[in-house]
Amino acid sequence: MSVASDLTASSEPASSEPASSETASSRAASLPDARRTLVATGVNHALHDGYTDLIYVLLPVWQAEFGLDYVALAFLRSLYNGALAALQMPASRLAQAWGARTVLVLGTVLSAAGYAIAGASGGLVGLGIGLLLGGAGSSTQHPLASAVIARAYGPGARGPLGTYNFTGDLGKAAVPPLVGLLLTLTGWRHALWVIAGAGIVVALAVARLLPRDPASRSCAAARPAPHPSATGRGSGTGFRLLVAIGMLDNAARPAFLLYLPFLLQEKGAALTTVGLALSLVFVGGALGKAVCGRLGERLGVTRTVILTETGTALAILAVIVLPLAPGLILLPLLGVMLNGTSSVLYGTVPELAPGGRVERAFAVFYTWTLGGSALAAPLLYGRLGDAAGPHWAAVAAAGTALAVVPLML
Repeated sequence: MSVASDLTASSEPASSEPASSETASSRAASLPDARRTLVATGVNHALHDGYTDLIYVLLPVWQAEFGLDYVALAFLRSLYNGALAALQMPASRLAQAWGARTVLVLGTVLSAAGYAIAGASGGLVGLGIGLLLGGAGSSTQHPLASAVIARAYGPGARGPLGTYNFTGDLGKAAVPPLVGLLLTLTGWRHALWVIAGAGIVVALAVARLLPRDPASRSCAAARPAPHPSATGRGSGTGFRLLVAIGMLDNAARPAFLLYLPFLLQEKGAALTTVGLALSLVFVGGALGKAVCGRLGERLGVTRTVILTETGTALAILAVIVLPLAPGLILLPLLGVMLNGTSSVLYGTVPELAPGGRVERAFAVFYTWTLGGSALAAPLLYGRLGDAAGPHWAAVAAAGTALAVVPLML
């Protein structure tokens, strides 16, 4: 130890200036790469989140064409989300062998191919296969893009991660109403081919914009500094509690959105209005990501999550009982509450990552939260919708949001 220390100490004066100048030049060179990384992953995130939520617009169409009940509709949605959740960890391992850039591009191509196959299908089997492939492709982008951004920005990654999270809501706000508009002009199969073509364009853009993976894994030191509890005795408990809260929050959101189109149609809404309504929810959700993130810094995570989950439950109940026009006006505020919680939870993952392993923590977080949602939709909320109707199923979604409060306390 003393010999090594002496050697290090004796070498520092001779190399201090070159090292500092090299560090400065590397920082200057890495800043454009970091920005390109954020742009590429942000565009990719917008596409994939749009892919995930455009299904809600198509549910009434598929119900009418195939004569499906609510369990079957929830199962179709869960095919996409289930594949998305189950392959988070394998995607992370695949990226270790092939590189995150390659896996992200191939994942986007696979999602686009899935929707192209769904559009070319003549029945439920082909539609299901297409949704499975689409979800498998989308499983690549959450953990890998988060890790790429964390490496690119180092200790200052919390802000860029929030921006990346925000871009997903932009895709949710843009793609469903676009599909709703396309449905008025052509059939749903042709609309999916258009969306698949957009995916190929985004894949080419990601391949061009995203810098290649670093040659050395020494960049792990540039990850965001873990929260003090991440290396303490309570790190496992804290992270598991975060995952449990995320599962409930992520179950309440699709449980309500699954029935929102049918609630609106009962009030007299057309398909274009349904697409607009979903867009209003997702625009509010994008705003909620920004507002609730700052609110969490001022009020703390616990108070913010209790506020957003309670607001979510009250807003859902209000949308159920209000007429169409007032309900549409309330949807952006509901979106703020509905999606705001996820921003607070998502930003806490690097702080509570056990052992500071951020990439694995993101993969585990997404696997459990999305997987729980994919299982709960058909098994619980789908059956409840068939047994009691969409109104009571939406009430159950409000109750799921409220179930987060005792966990936070």
